[in-house]
Amino acid sequence: QVPLVESGGGLVQAGGSLRLSCAASGRTIPYYAVAWFRQAPGKERELIARITVNSWVSSIYYVDSVKGRFTISKDSAKTTVTLQMNSLKLEDTAVYYCAGGTDNGKYNVWGQGTRVTVSS
Repeated sequence: QVPLVESGGGLVQAGGSLRLSCAASGRTIPYYAVAWFRQAPGKERELIARITVNSWVSSIYYVDSVKGRFTISKDSAKTTVTLQMNSLKLEDTAVYYCAGGTDNGKYNVWGQGTRVTVSS
């Protein structure tokens, strides 16, 4: 399995932006899809965005709470998946994880997580 490594978290004021990256250590991402999850304090981990990486059909999904604010994308070399987060809200504070998944929706490879804190 090819490890995935997140980067780009940090502290930002509400209304600001951050860009998270999920990289396969310079290698091509071998997974069918890559998703971003987040886990806020006291809450369950939730899937917030997903993009197919190795599929004939390009597919992108967003949970309703981030639609219009977050954008997931992949580079042409398929080595990195990026999550651009705009108009950040206090409730976006969480640890964000990227994960490599199969075509049946199972995510078997997880990054270590990167913390995003949105302040007022």
